[in-house]
Amino acid sequence: MSSATPGREAPAWRTATLVGDRCETPDVRTLLLDVPGWPGHLPGQHVDLRLTADDGYQATRSYSIAAPAAGERVELTVQRLPDGEVSPYLVDDYPTGALIEMLGPVGGWFVWRGGDEPLLLVAGGAGVVPVMAMARAWRDTGSRAPLRLLYSLRSPDQLFYADELADLAERGAGVLLAYTRETPPGHDRPAARLAADDLAAHGFPPGDAPHCYVCGPTPFVEAVGAALTGLGHDGDRVRAERFGPTGG
Repeated sequence: MSSATPGREAPAWRTATLVGDRCETPDVRTLLLDVPGWPGHLPGQHVDLRLTADDGYQATRSYSIAAPAAGERVELTVQRLPDGEVSPYLVDDYPTGALIEMLGPVGGWFVWRGGDEPLLLVAGGAGVVPVMAMARAWRDTGSRAPLRLLYSLRSPDQLFYADELADLAERGAGVLLAYTRETPPGHDRPAARLAADDLAAHGFPPGDAPHCYVCGPTPFVEAVGAALTGLGHDGDRVRAERFGPTGG
């Protein structure tokens, strides 16, 4: 395996093999891929996957890496988009043992490199994938950084990583599930969009100078970023990654 620093090597196309999977929700599948020659990656980076049809047509899509570096293993979590070209295949039809082309690791700004400073992770919907890679790295390294994770989602049936989020809370992380349309029985927060009051109550005060990572659809990211700076957080310590509608 390459001795390069994880996440620092220039992206290159490699051939990955699906060796396992997990079902997160009925339309979300986590893929466990072995990638010979993989140089490692940093929490928050992503990859491009390329499919080639028999007639030569190619489709390429970007997916966030869902877990920290672990040898030549790359873990992706993919949500099926109804009109997508790539995600329906990856969620429903991509068989164990099959090959796929992968370019990566990609990205060097929306990454967490460790440290003991407070870490605030804010996710909207599928934006939980890269911030979960950061939370898993926090857990796996035994980090002493105070961690708070705020996760906005529509309803309980769209919850990713339920068991691991509960485990993070047991390990001392602050975890808020902010449902926007439907809540599970006994949930003490009414259904509503994530707001500045939630960030103030469940995040960190600006004086703690946390590193803030925000990921989700563009309107969500813009609203959370504005709320954080409105609360007094230093905009230079707020990093965001956004996504919008694509072909899937």
